[in-house]
Amino acid sequence: MTTEDSQSPVAGSLSPVASAVAEAVGWYLDANPVSATVMGSDDPERTRTLGDLSAEGYERRAREAAAHLAKLDALAGAEDSAEAGGATGDEAFQDGVDRDLVRAQLRRHGIMSERRVWLRDPTDYVSTALYGLYLPLQQRTRPEERLAEESLAKLKQVPEVLAACRRNLDPALAPKLLVNRALGQARTGRSFLTGSLPAMLQDETLRARVAEAAEPAAEAFDELAAFLADFAERCEGDWRLGEQTYSRLLQDVEMLGYDTAELHRRGQAAYDRLDGEMRELASRIPDGSPDWRATMEMLCEDFPPTEEAMLAEYTAETERARRFTKEHDLVSFAPGEECLVQPGPEFLRAVLSVASYNRPPALTPSRTGVFNVPFTPAGSSPEAVLGRLKTNARVSMPTIAVHEAYPGHHWHLSWVAEQGRPVRSTFTTPYFTEGWALYIETAMREQGYFADPRHELGHLDARIFRAARIVVDTALHTGEMSVEEAEAFMASKASLTPETAKGEVNRYCAWPTQAPSYLTGCLEIEAIRAEYVKQGKGTLKQFHDTIAGSGGLPLGLARRVALR
Repeated sequence: MTTEDSQSPVAGSLSPVASAVAEAVGWYLDANPVSATVMGSDDPERTRTLGDLSAEGYERRAREAAAHLAKLDALAGAEDSAEAGGATGDEAFQDGVDRDLVRAQLRRHGIMSERRVWLRDPTDYVSTALYGLYLPLQQRTRPEERLAEESLAKLKQVPEVLAACRRNLDPALAPKLLVNRALGQARTGRSFLTGSLPAMLQDETLRARVAEAAEPAAEAFDELAAFLADFAERCEGDWRLGEQTYSRLLQDVEMLGYDTAELHRRGQAAYDRLDGEMRELASRIPDGSPDWRATMEMLCEDFPPTEEAMLAEYTAETERARRFTKEHDLVSFAPGEECLVQPGPEFLRAVLSVASYNRPPALTPSRTGVFNVPFTPAGSSPEAVLGRLKTNARVSMPTIAVHEAYPGHHWHLSWVAEQGRPVRSTFTTPYFTEGWALYIETAMREQGYFADPRHELGHLDARIFRAARIVVDTALHTGEMSVEEAEAFMASKASLTPETAKGEVNRYCAWPTQAPSYLTGCLEIEAIRAEYVKQGKGTLKQFHDTIAGSGGLPLGLARRVALR
């Protein structure tokens, strides 16, 4: 484990809890070199490899994760005993939070290892190769010559990574839906590796070397795409997570006090409340009516004329959100933070139809993140482009910019990185990170950011969309709703085009429990804030800096930090 991963500059001064946490973080970064590199690790043993994606590698990591979990479980409650090793007060408290954060994430690792996901889903192999090459060049935290050398080393490994994918997949376990999803990404591999990747280098000589080295990797992607197209026809696996496993993730990992059925009920109740609020608001908009979906459909006809214009308008809205956040003193800012607004990478466009965000590399001084504007894949039909533009209509741009940038994901993750506890940046949960981004949309509404009622309706539309996600995701993975029923639900109950609804549901099937994280986390953070205010613990800004600065914690831990 390198110095950058330590919880303290003096390793010998660590308490038993902090030492076990540091060991687990170091193990995780070594076992997941692409994640470590994306976080800014400078260790050549990590930055030059895509990792071991053999079946043996996955099984070994499962055993190692279980061993680290057992060690941390044995230290449960140590901060309240002599085992704290001299750590007192806030230090012992924070060590205990770190310990329980890592335990939660290792429990997730164990649950997913039980499902043997490496036999089911080719996405991990494809994404490892693509992200492992793209993000270091996008972040540019090391000299270009070194980045090029690292890219050359990893390009040589791509054929073996994709060969492992072909060897490991089991047609009895792999679902056709997940295979086809990965197939869409695999088909972008050649154009990305031979075109987009070399173009990210400024030096012509380095660009030529990477372009030449990319050809065998591109051929491996061609081979994988042909394999997956054939393999999909032989797949018999079920993508559904099942109610029992779903509930285990909610309770054992996210530390929520309820199961899948209760989450479904809460999602439906939230949808019904928002539906009533939106009916009233939509009727006050010029040419609107109590039928808020019809009103949103009308408003969505006002959209940027091209994807390039969409990019320019998102850039302007991001700058406005930052100014507003600063003027209203809602949060403290990390020194040197910057949010770049760029088109989403080509390989991501086939599987993600909405805006997304790439965080700053937390193990470096950089606090620069990227707001990915959702362009369509190259060669998309005019109808597909039109659908994407309508999904990003001007009525929704303010709330999306707040969510992705200020004071949503970018502010949050740049602020967390500034706090100096690597474990908090290494292990996060979408139930906090996505919950925070949706919560802060509401806080911005309270401060008057959505002054135009059309933008306010766009904000509520984003919120009811997340309520619909809870209903659909829980129903999909418990077998109560088919894919076709889910697509119809999202197209009729939320303001989505059929094309976008199809992409959304495909994502839910592949990423169980993630879709409910937005509104679930938001509601939990709102409840914590209400208690924080009731107890008179501080200002709104202090609440934001404290709870968001604590990381992307499971919500039970976030409550402990805010209300200790």
